[in-house]
Amino acid sequence: MKRKNLDFKVDKLTDSIKNKISGDSFETQILRFRLYDIETVTKIKGWRFDWGDELNDLSKDVYKLTIVQNPEIIQGLISLSVESDHIAMHLLENSPFNIGRKKLYEGVAGNLVAFCCKISFQNEMEGFVAFRSKTKLIEHYQKTLGAIHIGGQKMILQTNAAKILVEKYFKN
Repeated sequence: MKRKNLDFKVDKLTDSIKNKISGDSFETQILRFRLYDIETVTKIKGWRFDWGDELNDLSKDVYKLTIVQNPEIIQGLISLSVESDHIAMHLLENSPFNIGRKKLYEGVAGNLVAFCCKISFQNEMEGFVAFRSKTKLIEHYQKTLGAIHIGGQKMILQTNAAKILVEKYFKN
């Protein structure tokens, strides 16, 4: 299985997700992405990746981030797998309306990465998360997430950085 090089931007680490216009924060939930969700995340609707491929790959788990009060609207998606000693992030994408200068919500990508860290802790992997980065974003992930560049395009989040993200997004 060939891993994609991730190219999501971490705009801001927030407590949940924050409306960029009003400044209001909204409680989020992360749920399994299901087959019936596919029709809402097509390239015609502005999504860049084929999430059906991720969903069909039984070695991966796909999750959606939604606002608790508005669970029908997907804010972002993540594909991951539970490996023997870490969580592998395969793909992360913000909803088309959460990208660029006119984005509606900040904190989506940070929320999804924090979720990977949480899963790692729950599986007794000490928060370790691994992913491949586009070369131009290696420094960005070091600064925003505390990720460590381990060679080539490989990056990891270790316990301390993971703990910070989990505590930020998952208060319970």
